[in-house]
Amino acid sequence: MSPRRVTLADVAKAAGVSRTTASLVLSGRGRELRISQDVEQRVLRAADELQYRPNIVSVGLRTGTSRTIGFVSDTVATSRLAGDMIKGALEAARERGFMLFIGETEGDAELERLLLQAMHDRQVDGLILASMFTRTIKVPKSMTAVPAVLLNALPDQPTPLPAVLPDEVEAGRRAARVLLEAGHRDGIYLIGAGPGVRDVPRESVAAVERLVGIREALGEAGLKVAGGRTCPDWQPEYGLAATRDLLETARPRALICFNDRIAMGAYQALDDAGLNVPDDVSVVSFDDHPIASWIRPRLTTVALPHYELGRKAVDVLFNEIGGDRADADRSGEVHRVPMPLRRRESIAPPPAPLSG
Repeated sequence: MSPRRVTLADVAKAAGVSRTTASLVLSGRGRELRISQDVEQRVLRAADELQYRPNIVSVGLRTGTSRTIGFVSDTVATSRLAGDMIKGALEAARERGFMLFIGETEGDAELERLLLQAMHDRQVDGLILASMFTRTIKVPKSMTAVPAVLLNALPDQPTPLPAVLPDEVEAGRRAARVLLEAGHRDGIYLIGAGPGVRDVPRESVAAVERLVGIREALGEAGLKVAGGRTCPDWQPEYGLAATRDLLETARPRALICFNDRIAMGAYQALDDAGLNVPDDVSVVSFDDHPIASWIRPRLTTVALPHYELGRKAVDVLFNEIGGDRADADRSGEVHRVPMPLRRRESIAPPPAPLSG
């Protein structure tokens, strides 16, 4: 038989006081209502000896808060990289004395609906709806029933919900600038998207914003992208094929790859062509996937700040819970989290031109 839960009445009986007195002491209001120190100590000692824990459900009904947050994602929980978003959210919630309820939809709209309903049934104080990849989503109507935040996602229609995103435009600028700082002025090609702003994989917000940042930084230096190859999926095999195709008609001095998996394929294509990284071709990328440190030379990349995104989402959500959601000027605000540059060995000054 399971042990019976210790109740407030048990504590009151053990301390020899009324249930009301025990409740006031354990809620921290004993001194305020002039309950003697002797009585207070008896109640606290009894609660400790009986290992009493308050009934959170009952407390929530009285206070109007469950001290819980719902975190619903597509595949974040099972992703090695993006899982750090959950870690950041968990720690930020715990610091405030809140718990995180986590659910994963695997992209199933019906499962998403049921998970959100379950979160509402448990009277969560707020919701975070997260995406593994930065993308545009249809926001479920039930999201606005409580304070809520979109994480790594933008709404496809106007919504009062704030969103937390990585600063992909500035990340694109940083990727281009690190090549400019190394002395590159021509022969800069893109692998994964570009060269035009419409040459991007379908529904990829990151591709569009990274490309905008790259073009802006080069434009400020009076330069243009030399060319580019779009990849239908950002995986090594597509990076390999795209770079091989580029090398048939061009001799790049530098490559900006749109993620580290593409860069891995580009490394292989360059090696197959007898070109050395970084002496012949410099390479910079995005995400800071573990492969960026595994491949040789180690890859310079602009990191996705998954942990910081999770923390920021909780910070923004607590602003919403605290009442800022009523501020019309901040309705639908987008919060951008910086993406840091990880400098490694894949970038060098461009080789000197061959003398005539």
